[in-house]
Amino acid sequence: MTSPIRLIIGTRGSPLALAQAEIVRAALFEAWPDLAIEDAITIRVIKTTGDRVLDRPLAEIGGKGLFTKEIEEALYAKEIDLAVHSMKDMPTVLPDGLDILAMLPRADVRDLLIGPFADMEAIPRQAVVGTASLRRQAQLLALRPDLEVVPFRGNVQTRLAKLARGDVAATFLAKAGLDRLGMEDVPAVPLDPSAMLPAVAQGAIGIEARLGDQRVADFLARLDDPQTHACVACERAMLRVLDGSCRTPIAGLAQRMPDGRLRLDGLVASPDGRSVHRHAAEGDDPAELGERVGHALAALR
Repeated sequence: MTSPIRLIIGTRGSPLALAQAEIVRAALFEAWPDLAIEDAITIRVIKTTGDRVLDRPLAEIGGKGLFTKEIEEALYAKEIDLAVHSMKDMPTVLPDGLDILAMLPRADVRDLLIGPFADMEAIPRQAVVGTASLRRQAQLLALRPDLEVVPFRGNVQTRLAKLARGDVAATFLAKAGLDRLGMEDVPAVPLDPSAMLPAVAQGAIGIEARLGDQRVADFLARLDDPQTHACVACERAMLRVLDGSCRTPIAGLAQRMPDGRLRLDGLVASPDGRSVHRHAAEGDDPAELGERVGHALAALR
């Protein structure tokens, strides 16, 4: 395959979103060495509602779809050829005619405790902790009901700046995000999933495109990591059963076991952390396992 080839990648404009788009761009060049000229793949920034409205929790303004709507409209209009997303931001049901055609190998799934503390138990009593995630809030308050949790939105740099000026004693970020931004020097403690179960699809980059666009599908086929795709599909199947949204604290992590089977750990909680239910199971089919764990958790809450 030789140039001239043109692919346009659509993405949000945050530093992390741009870093992820560059990762996909580099992966395409690696997978297709014949894309010899640098402008064969360009990146177009698309501002989403979720990026514009930063003074309210996502649950109040419409949830996860606010980070994807305008980008998907650009896909429909053929203004872009593919879109790069953090899979944890994706609604469980995608618009007709669009699908996730590839996922890159998953990065570290763990959350980080950001602040000068060795673990969540070391945070001072009645301290103020910032997070926009009800999932993190619920799991933190289940362990430390004395703490005060306040909404904390914005990109990685904005949240770190708020922490630095003392707005809160601590906050949380996904390790995958800091790693992709090259910010490994930020004082942080990785939290084991047994203490803070990650968001569904955390650490996974998904590439969305139009169904029926065989040209783009052929390009993306070399990028897809089957193991990541299976684990994320399992977690998202659980989320669909639970009707997961930004209003419900839900967590889930699927992992491939040594025997080749999948294990899914799921969690559903109340925002105040007073009610936390976990369920784990193993299986071979990602969708079936996810739905089974989802129904088990739905029966508990």
